[in-house]
Amino acid sequence: MLLKGVTLRGLEVFEALAKTGSVAQTAELTGLSQPAVSQQLRNLEKALGGDLVDHGRRPMVLTAAGRNFLSRTELILAELRLAQSEMSVMDLTHLSTLSIGLIDDFDNDLTPRLATILADSMTQCRFKMTTASSLEIIKAMEARELHIAIGASTGEEQSGIDEYPLVRDPFILVAPRGFLQTVESDLDRLGKLPFLRYARDQLISQQIEAHMLSQKLDFEERFEIGSHLALMAMVARRIGWAVTTPLGYMRATRFHDQLDAFPLPFGSAERTISLFAASDWAEQVPRDVATTVRRLVQTQMIDPALKRLPWLTGEFRAIDS
Repeated sequence: MLLKGVTLRGLEVFEALAKTGSVAQTAELTGLSQPAVSQQLRNLEKALGGDLVDHGRRPMVLTAAGRNFLSRTELILAELRLAQSEMSVMDLTHLSTLSIGLIDDFDNDLTPRLATILADSMTQCRFKMTTASSLEIIKAMEARELHIAIGASTGEEQSGIDEYPLVRDPFILVAPRGFLQTVESDLDRLGKLPFLRYARDQLISQQIEAHMLSQKLDFEERFEIGSHLALMAMVARRIGWAVTTPLGYMRATRFHDQLDAFPLPFGSAERTISLFAASDWAEQVPRDVATTVRRLVQTQMIDPALKRLPWLTGEFRAIDS
């Protein structure tokens, strides 16, 4: 039995406060008022019998006890969120067939989990799941080759297709470890290494190039790389620097010790990952799948990313339905 005063809401508030160091930002993330955030923290500390944060410092920092308790809290909340996501698609047994396409950014952890959840929910259904690039997914939806698709949004309305935004995925700059001390003061150093581009036939490349053009930036064209992992490997090997997104960065965990990531220094920009479904489909099915995907992205991608890159808090986030 939990100690009196230790609540799920209190744990969520503490986790958010540990990431932001700010009562105001925690209130924004949790949807609570600032006094309610402070009260949740006081209740939790009273129940545990000690301070979790140093109340005399701004931004707030964790005490030794707080750091230890945070590691336990993150494990507990991650398991609860995962369990919640696995139960969120309650009943798809009425479907006779489902074809779904997913952006290849999700290949590592999310796609296998989603496939298992959907398969368990559709015991009598003919089920097909494919992974592809966003542009390929969009074309397949337009040709009605897929019932549901998850990929980057072009921002253009598509006739006969409903869009359910899932994730805000901001563009970030990735450089070899130690190449830049701070991106603002060392921006001129970017000219010492080539800019590594995504292949131009990819939507992410077109979106990055459009933003560069809007900022009147022009870099030498030498490299075009067709995969996230290859791009991150080349940055890790100090061949160049790149613009990617947190989803792309999190696919390359094997290279993280050789990379530094920074906010985009030349104007902020982002892409939106959305679920697409034919307008004549029963609305509840895509809504249920979208809810599941948001929760999986939160536990499998966003939470680990914010732990490694806390400055992404509020920028890299699931989009509420």
